[in-house]
Amino acid sequence: MSYDGDRISLTFDHGVATLCFDAGAGRVNKFDVTTLSELKASLGRLRSVDQLRGLLVISGRDDFFVGADIREFGEKFRASKADLRAWVAEANTVFNALEDIDAPSVAAINGYALGGGLELALACDYRVAVDNAQIGFPETCLGILPGFGGLVRAPRLVGADNAIEWIADGRNRDAAQARDIGIVDAVVGGDALTDAANDLLQRSISGEFDWHGRRGDKIAPLKLDRLDAALSFETAKAYVLAKSGSHYPAPIKAIEAIAAAADESRDAALEIEHDAFVELAQSPIAEALIQLFINDQLIKKKIKAQSCEAKRVDRLAVVGAGIMGGGIGYQAVSKHITTLIKDINDQALDQAINEAARLFAKGIERGKMNQVDLTAGLARLRTTLGYTEFGGVDFAIEAVTENLRLKHKVLAEVESELDEAAVVTSNTSSISIDTLATALKRPAQFAGMHFFNPVYRMPLVEVVRGHQTSDATIATVTTLARRLGKTPIVVSDCPGFLVNRVLFPYFFGFLALIDDGADFVIVDKIMERFGWPMGPALLSDVVGLDTSQHVESILAEGYPDRMSRTSQSAMDALVAAGRLGQKSGGGYYDYGKDNKGRPQNSPSEAAYELIGENRSTQTRDVESEEVIDRLMIPMVIEAARVLETGVVATPNEIDTALLMGLGFPAFQGGGALKYADQRGLDDVCAAADRYSNLGPLYEPTRRMRDLAERGSGFYVAATQ
Repeated sequence: MSYDGDRISLTFDHGVATLCFDAGAGRVNKFDVTTLSELKASLGRLRSVDQLRGLLVISGRDDFFVGADIREFGEKFRASKADLRAWVAEANTVFNALEDIDAPSVAAINGYALGGGLELALACDYRVAVDNAQIGFPETCLGILPGFGGLVRAPRLVGADNAIEWIADGRNRDAAQARDIGIVDAVVGGDALTDAANDLLQRSISGEFDWHGRRGDKIAPLKLDRLDAALSFETAKAYVLAKSGSHYPAPIKAIEAIAAAADESRDAALEIEHDAFVELAQSPIAEALIQLFINDQLIKKKIKAQSCEAKRVDRLAVVGAGIMGGGIGYQAVSKHITTLIKDINDQALDQAINEAARLFAKGIERGKMNQVDLTAGLARLRTTLGYTEFGGVDFAIEAVTENLRLKHKVLAEVESELDEAAVVTSNTSSISIDTLATALKRPAQFAGMHFFNPVYRMPLVEVVRGHQTSDATIATVTTLARRLGKTPIVVSDCPGFLVNRVLFPYFFGFLALIDDGADFVIVDKIMERFGWPMGPALLSDVVGLDTSQHVESILAEGYPDRMSRTSQSAMDALVAAGRLGQKSGGGYYDYGKDNKGRPQNSPSEAAYELIGENRSTQTRDVESEEVIDRLMIPMVIEAARVLETGVVATPNEIDTALLMGLGFPAFQGGGALKYADQRGLDDVCAAADRYSNLGPLYEPTRRMRDLAERGSGFYVAATQ
């Protein structure tokens, strides 16, 4: 009665069945249509066994189950509501069949058990996990909720409060945390997993453990007093809403579904879960968040494919101990990379060491590090005033002031001190990599490596390819960026690279709107409601208005047809008055501290006066639609130009960069191109045409209009 499929095998030994999930070499276990079909078939075989004594569920791969095949299931989400509901209901009949077998069952969890993988384990009577296992429900991070019985079984197994916490925040937990609340029954070392699971199964077969009672609890209504339940669920909703905000409905919907199903038996409760799952799965927010997950997987896959060409980096040098250089140094040593920081004065080097120590201490405060990490990390960080210690350095990052002459000098010095096989990079935010490469003898081993501030927090690195940069150099840079815990996006050399090039049309739209009578505070509030972490005026202050002015000049030179201006803007007036933003104590806003010493800001009367003196029209009220269109449309069009000219290879990478580098609101698509696709390119082009009088920044590309006419979008076109 054995079963041998492509993903699943079923074997028997003295009445004990072993169900083994093994996707095969080079693959991970995940739920797709094939796996669900084979699980159904194997359980059918199992039910025909006359004297089944027990079932052991194991994995033949390094992980138990990483979850669902989100690409394949994402396609199913686009079916009709009736078809999607029928599909998820059918999938649950398979999980129910596992739970209902006439014998005790034990799941042996190794590695990751996430989403549908954890739901599979919950359908078993008991669970044993290795001590390094990672367990969780990530579904709410994708805008959906557990759809294979997780909302029903988890609360009945570990209590409503524990289940809500795990499901609502979507985080992974380790095996010990899972054991503490009862998600798993035992935690063992990796070598002991199979023996421990078998032992637990045999003890269940002998009657030592009441597996019937355990199963009965999962099938029955939730054991919770009505008054206690009402209080618990409402308190949880208030807490989760405060944490996740109103833009992300999945955590609240999960709580509501758990509450609605509390008084129901398993099968009736699953009906409630199905309805909630379908509602969320077909929402624009789920579509956006799932696309972000797919984008991340695509980028990781590309980096892994490149890594075979990468040079191993054992010793890193950072030249320039300023804010960025010190931040890069900390990031490197925190990831166990020996790092040398060079500067021309001891004070700068001391600041770099102190900053690293501060960040390690911050990690200790948050419980993410300990004193050993601090001591070992600082031991890996060395400083120098000269180049005598550059022997053995195989990768260098230049991080000096954004000045072409200085960078040329430093890059030439660094290259001359390194081995001929070493890679040299520049942490430039605006200067052409090809221009910088003219100072070097080995331009093939040179690239841009643009970090974002603060380095320890910002996940993006723009990897800028010059015309002479080799594939092996790009592979080395992207692989190192991943070791540093960053997401690298490869960009061809051009003015502004990617993030600044796409951001500044947004700023230009803002400045034109201010000149046209809008109040910058109102604009900020509208764009924050749209989902941005901060509005354009506050963001300008944080970046630094003089810094923005410098980048604007580079973009104006590179794209004079649409990014050059002939008149003074509000930003120019503020800079001329010495109002440079947060760093000078005032820009659009005044910065200070409240009576408790906490940072605060308030709209500046001085800024209003300067803007009024330089504005071409009177102050007027603006509607949200106008503000959003005048700022977002130029951003979308410039992102389209970046894609069409091959500066970045895919829409996935462009949007990931905007999400990670700018904080593009995830629920709005997570990037300009997905936002445009979800809004509809026909609507984007129509909105642009309404503002065509504002100039070329509002002129859609020919390809955008072609896609709009076909009812297509950037992402669909990229797959054709």
